[in-house]
Amino acid sequence: MPEERSPILSSIQNIFSIPDLRKRVLFMLGLLAVYRVGAFIQCPGINHEAMEQLFEAQSGTILGFLDIFTGGALRRFSIFALGIMPYITASIILQLATVVVPYLEKLSKEGELGRKKITQYTRYLTVGLTLFQGLMTAVALERSGGGGGPQIVTDPGWGFRLMVMITLTTGTAFIMWIGEQISERGIGNGISLIIFAGIVVGLPSAILNIAQNLRSREWSPFTVIILVIVMVLVVAAVVFVERGQRKIPVQYAKRVVGRRVYGGQATHLP
Repeated sequence: MPEERSPILSSIQNIFSIPDLRKRVLFMLGLLAVYRVGAFIQCPGINHEAMEQLFEAQSGTILGFLDIFTGGALRRFSIFALGIMPYITASIILQLATVVVPYLEKLSKEGELGRKKITQYTRYLTVGLTLFQGLMTAVALERSGGGGGPQIVTDPGWGFRLMVMITLTTGTAFIMWIGEQISERGIGNGISLIIFAGIVVGLPSAILNIAQNLRSREWSPFTVIILVIVMVLVVAAVVFVERGQRKIPVQYAKRVVGRRVYGGQATHLP
């Protein structure tokens, strides 16, 4: 009797046995690798040691939280420092605007053509938001540091601000393009995969920190067990909500064909 294989192993084998699916998965992995390489290309004009000290001092704050979504690109202040967040913000603004602006509401009801037009407006808004965020980021970095410590910006001024605005806008636009290419020519959900790649890259260092805290006895084994239980419960809750469905009862009417009666059964739509 043949041994029954795991569904997960069978799915992984199917990925590499189907040529079209294999091509899509490799295409996605290649673009995600390009995204991770870009996260290490640093912007010029920054004292990166002082930048690292700033993030060490701000660990556990909103700054460190934003750095998680960029996969460490914000801490290194790379060309992808703003990540995909301006695009997500622009998408949310456009979705809310479709309820308020009649023109956008009309476009949203025009099918594929309207959707493409809204996507185009989302790209334009993303560029505008990134330029504004790049300017504010440059100004904030110029005002950071000092106070006896090293200055983060080596040569402050409008030259540095324009360079940051152009660099970060180009980086975000490139990430947006990568996400769209993964959605069209990869396995879909390109933006979500980019966010996932940025978050999961910090997983090995997080595990290493937990192990170091256990060795130094800063954390007790009971604390780690509680942490693991909470993680499992959070994942289970997300899966439960994601896979949840409401069953709509459907009653098929009876029909008579000759002397026979067909139908009449009850079922449901998920």
